[in-house]
Amino acid sequence: MTEFDRRMLLRAGLAVGAGAAGGVLLGGAGVSAGPAAPGWRPAGRPVLTHGVQSGDVSAESAVVWTRADRPGRMLVEVSRRPDLRDARRLRGPVLDPAGDLTGKMRLRGLPAGERWYYRVRVESLDRPGLCSEPLTGSLRTAPRGRMRRDIRFVWTGDIAGQGWGIAPDFGGMSIFAAMRAARPDFFICSGDTVYADNPLTETVPLPDGRIWRNLVTPEKSKVAETLAEFRGQYAYNLLDEHLRAFVAEVPQVNQWDDHEVTNNWYPGEVLADDRYTEKRVDVLAARARRAFDEWLPTPVRGPRYRRLSYGPLLDVFVLDMRTHKDPNDGNTYPDPNRGLLGREQREWLIRGLTRSRATWKVIAADLPLGLVVPDGAAQEGVAQGDPGAPAGRELEFAEVLTAAHRAGVSGIVLLTADVHYTAAHHYDPARASIDDFTPFWEFVSGPAHAGAFGPNQLDGTFGPKAVFVNAPPAANTSPAAGFQHFGEVHIDAGSGACTVHLRDRAGRSLWTTTLPAPR
Repeated sequence: MTEFDRRMLLRAGLAVGAGAAGGVLLGGAGVSAGPAAPGWRPAGRPVLTHGVQSGDVSAESAVVWTRADRPGRMLVEVSRRPDLRDARRLRGPVLDPAGDLTGKMRLRGLPAGERWYYRVRVESLDRPGLCSEPLTGSLRTAPRGRMRRDIRFVWTGDIAGQGWGIAPDFGGMSIFAAMRAARPDFFICSGDTVYADNPLTETVPLPDGRIWRNLVTPEKSKVAETLAEFRGQYAYNLLDEHLRAFVAEVPQVNQWDDHEVTNNWYPGEVLADDRYTEKRVDVLAARARRAFDEWLPTPVRGPRYRRLSYGPLLDVFVLDMRTHKDPNDGNTYPDPNRGLLGREQREWLIRGLTRSRATWKVIAADLPLGLVVPDGAAQEGVAQGDPGAPAGRELEFAEVLTAAHRAGVSGIVLLTADVHYTAAHHYDPARASIDDFTPFWEFVSGPAHAGAFGPNQLDGTFGPKAVFVNAPPAANTSPAAGFQHFGEVHIDAGSGACTVHLRDRAGRSLWTTTLPAPR
């Protein structure tokens, strides 16, 4: 563990104080949640406690995030030059206890398709001019319009779950070092960004007799219920040096799924779990969502689902399959008004797919389409194991796929995580119970740093075929065994071809395919 890790671990209690969402810079004007709350003022200059991050990059803007150890004004410099000479200087929001001393700014007016470097400081409110030591990061803006260039990105999900936390003796979360080495333009985290419902213990025995030794903070020693405990989940992950280095250089696109709140949750649920004193999931979810938005470089406004455009080659449709989710039951109902997406999101997705002129339309889903994901005797996901005509939540996706097919949409690819192994599934109406859709691929990856499971049963409704699977020999296999995965996508600017690699935690390609650009 580095000295920086030790200092951050000592501050872990501070890292989860009270607060509301941090401020954002809109067009150069700082806006904060309110004035800095009164409280203690540590001596000396401010300190940035958990690194810097960026996210949701467009052709002209990006969100930049940081956190300080005391109230202060966020300052950002941005430049095309790595030495930041001639940098553009921006005054951001006040970081205060109401937002857990986190803050983020949307940098605007950045030219498209270029590498940008940024430097973040926090200025003391008590002593103007006294600033923290700077932290630096970089990002690449998306291409615009007809601008064609190679696009490379990575995806995975499921971070620090099933009792497997940061273990310095086993190299920490080294998968993030492998993803960083790929030099991607951006990273999609397909949900389970944290495991708020999976407490850590200091030691876990491994089957070979070794001992897995977790770093443990107070907030990770029980299920998260309070706002402070939810915040502590994100603070904990950023203790890992590999993750901090990765998110400083690679912009994120974050989805939330279930473990940001609790396993397999849905709106309106009341828990029967004795670990919880607060059993109303809607209350827990509101706290979890606030912590999610405070501690990640997410968009400040708008719904969870959104489209990110990367020039003529790629549109990414980021789904929210949790906020509008119906109760987990047998998932065999005939009601098209129920489901995972909700009518508004479903219609948004259909409009987006049919209007998109991008060569590839990537649908980032936090639950897989054809894999059965049970919740006890009920069903958590889209499929339910019945290979017949679409029913339950499958009705929503049948509507989306059919509408896209009838509009002549091509180049649809699904990317997901959730099931804690990696796989490639090809869907074809020739194998399906319905024939009114265009063949497509679904690629599954993960976990990033959690227990490995699988494989899950495939449901035949949409005609999936498992072309490749890499899963562990036993449930909840530790990260030490190597069954950790991420996916990499490369779109060639010249041919438009899309190459997908399914990689292990060291970055070795386990399986690959190249999809020619559709006509």
